[in-house]
Formats: sequence, C-alpha cells, structure tokens
Amino acid sequence: MSEVQKIAFSPEAYELVQRLIRRYPEGKQKAALIPTLHIAQAEFDGWLSAPVMDYVASLLKIQPIEAYEVASFYSMFNLKPVGKCLIEVCRTSSCWLRGANDVVEHIEKKLNIKDGETTPDGKFTLKTVECLGSCGTAPMLQVGKQFHENLTLDKVDSLIEQWSNATEHSKYLDNSTFRKN
Repeated sequence: MSEVQKIAFSPEAYELVQRLIRRYPEGKQKAALIPTLHIAQAEFDGWLSAPVMDYVASLLKIQPIEAYEVASFYSMFNLKPVGKCLIEVCRTSSCWLRGANDVVEHIEKKLNIKDGETTPDGKFTLKTVECLGSCGTAPMLQVGKQFHENLTLDKVDSLIEQWSNATEHSKYLDNSTFRKN
C-alpha cells in the first residue's frame, strides 16, 4: 500500500472536500486547492507533508507539483511539523514600527526558541510572517483564526499562558468554514 493510500480525510472532511469540488465544473477542480489544503492541514496535525499534498492532488485530479507550488508559496501553510500553538507575528512596516521586533524577541526569550523553531515539548512554534492586514492595530499576531492586536509584552505573556494548555493544533478553520454549499 502506498503512502498516499494510507492517508485519508475523516468522513466529515472528505464530504466537505467533495462539496467544494462540486462547486466547480469538471476539469476545474484545482480551484478548490487552497481550501482543500486548509482542510488537510487541519486534519493532519497542523502541517502538510508530501504524502498529504499528494493525497490532496489525487482528490483534485491535479499533479502533485501543483499542490506543492501553492503550499510553499503561502505562509499560512506549514511544510514541516509545528507546535500545537503556532504563533505568527506580523513583521511588516506598521507592526515593525510599533514594536513587532520587541514582541518576537520577547517570545523567543520566554519560550527559548527562535523564529521558525518549536519548543521541545511541541506546544509552541514561532513564525514571523508578512502583513496580516491589521496595520491600524499594530503590532499584532495570529494564532489559528484568532487575531491579537495592540500587543504589549504583558498581553503576550497572558496569551502564552492561555495557550500553554492547548491540546489541539491551532487552525485557520472552525466548524463553519467552507460549510455552506
């Protein structure tokens, strides 16, 4: 049995992907790639391995390289394992000018990791990303679908404490995302 055959969505996720695919005409299934990659990342421990991307490509009837290209382009997709809590700190102009570097340095010291690293216990990963679209409330960070704005170091400490008991991976999805036909 190949690695791709061993990977399968839960029945609920599989049906959701099938509904997404049905939105598009035959031969245009690739249009469902980004939401399908989000679902795959949520289903498979918060990251996209090559076999998972191969599985997604097989469902959409596209070449695996097409899934790899998209997943490697967007910072919202993780191509290596991440902690249960993926902390993404915006590092572009507004956030940088209003203290994002201080926030990143504070998180690095508090968790004893650097940008792109995961804590030894697998709880936290720190990642700096490009604009998260909240320039007026900089500095900000994102964990899953939750934005945290107007950050202070005390607020960051409070958030880390809150997330320290996470048992599931932070996700960009919730139970209503992509659910409507």
